[in-house]
Amino acid sequence: MSASRSETTDAPGAGGPEPEPEGAHLLAALLDGMDAALCAFDARGTVTHWNREAERILGWSAREAVGRRGFAGWAVRSADAGEVQGRLMAAMDTPGRQVHEFALLRKDGGRVLVRTQSARVLGADGRPAGVYCAFSEVHAQIDLERSIALSEALFEDASWGVVLVDVDLRPAVVNGEAARALGAGRSSVLGRPLGELLAQGVEELEGALHHVLAEGPPRGLADLWVVVAGAGGQEQRRCWRSGFLRLASPLAEEPVPLGVGWLFHDVTDTKLAEQEANRLRFRAGQLHRAGRAAAECEDPLEAATVYLDFALAGFADHVLLDVAEDDGERLVRAAASPVGEPGPSAGVEGGGLPVRYAPGHPAFQAVERVGSVRASAGAEGAAGDWAERRQWPRDAAHALCTVLRSRGRTVGVLTFLRGAARPAFERPDAVHAESVAALTASALDLAQH
Repeated sequence: MSASRSETTDAPGAGGPEPEPEGAHLLAALLDGMDAALCAFDARGTVTHWNREAERILGWSAREAVGRRGFAGWAVRSADAGEVQGRLMAAMDTPGRQVHEFALLRKDGGRVLVRTQSARVLGADGRPAGVYCAFSEVHAQIDLERSIALSEALFEDASWGVVLVDVDLRPAVVNGEAARALGAGRSSVLGRPLGELLAQGVEELEGALHHVLAEGPPRGLADLWVVVAGAGGQEQRRCWRSGFLRLASPLAEEPVPLGVGWLFHDVTDTKLAEQEANRLRFRAGQLHRAGRAAAECEDPLEAATVYLDFALAGFADHVLLDVAEDDGERLVRAAASPVGEPGPSAGVEGGGLPVRYAPGHPAFQAVERVGSVRASAGAEGAAGDWAERRQWPRDAAHALCTVLRSRGRTVGVLTFLRGAARPAFERPDAVHAESVAALTASALDLAQH
């Protein structure tokens, strides 16, 4: 095995340093630049190479280490030297790498547990000429193995979606959970723009990624509402609770961004439950406030409009109160919220006129069913035309008609209207409207007697 060294030494009686072979400087630079500690032995067990990382771990310089016979008496306790040397040099007779753990001695007398990988070195004739040994502190090796194991676990078994996004904001690696959430295979999403994966919410996500690349990760988690593109033709909004990490190369002198680690978890059901609980809490509070305010009204019809005003907040854009006459055959406008400008609901001046609702109108359907009826413009054309045909304000796109019942008879119909910017009424909205209707019906019945 070649006896080139990272530093030359003056051998006694040799008349000066031996000339280094060609390429020795390059070899020394390569060895000293390695992150792992490395030493090498010739066939007799003499140390021929010793790099800077080995010096850092054990404290022995290359000048002190190169030329010694084995580790006995300096890098290993004398009692252990035979076993250690034998196991290291046994690699000459075995192809492949051998892994061992040894307790080595530092120059200051301390002991350090290292994990070694040793393999034989073949000479020009193809026969074993020595052994090289790479080693590192066990705790550092364990840290590395933990990092690798964590990375593999995140991309295989994690219940959170994990996506590595490159600096061009394209997925570079995704785990199985993320691929399922994006509605695609793990390989099919790689390198694609995020706009092709998300039908909605891509602006917020890209904004978060830009912020992480420029400023670093936010302090907490962020809830992002998205719609996955091509999700079976059904655009279902999902809420992903997301965390972000900026990835930088550990090999550069200054941090070089490699991209962003994006971890997310679907919390749609939890968020919807929270929203529904907040909505119910708000509506219950409004009903309570409405009851207290209505109790101060001398005019029962004014009390009825108070209920309507409190019910409108966060619920609808307009409300209409129609009184039933002739056992519900006719409906007469009694009060309405103003159209085109904010303000409280008010009764119709001088008594109302019968409304010109056509047969089959949702208000009449509510009377017939003794319940609630929901309607939306949908595919019936322009919302304005749809609303005008039903004698509602032109900006109405969704309606909820609820019958008013008091003392076992129908006393009117309550109609809530929403514009196109609001979602259609749903069953929980009908339940709330029926609660408002029960209070309004009592006040309206009192106003009629």
